[in-house]
Amino acid sequence: MERINYRKGAAWTALGAFGKTTDDSSLDYALIELVKLRASQINGCANCLNLHANRLRKDGQSEERIQNVVAWWEAKCFDDREQAALAWTESVTLISETHVPDDVFKRVSQHFSEQEVIDMTYAICSINAYNRLAVAFRRVPGS
Repeated sequence: MERINYRKGAAWTALGAFGKTTDDSSLDYALIELVKLRASQINGCANCLNLHANRLRKDGQSEERIQNVVAWWEAKCFDDREQAALAWTESVTLISETHVPDDVFKRVSQHFSEQEVIDMTYAICSINAYNRLAVAFRRVPGS
């Protein structure tokens, strides 16, 4: 059961606008959804896992890709660019543990322009905010 309806007021509206801006970035829709799915897995956000997996399905992504995001580093269905994005996602999401090391930055920078790295990082920040709200207030998956 949801603890509090947090989806109201100016802060929610602002977060929605921020999220929309990251969705309309220089990056491919499917890549952004893979990034959001991975961050949501790390954060244990069932609501966002459900949402982003379903968006990937609707976009035509295979079940193999959706299910293997959790172990992207050993899955053969992700190319080097996607793996770099997923590594970046993990490092930024787990910032208190990783401090986003130089080797991860170098890897993502080999596959993405400066603007794309910036846009991806904003998307990661956005989904982390959504995850934290949904987990803290027990958002019911699929609601």
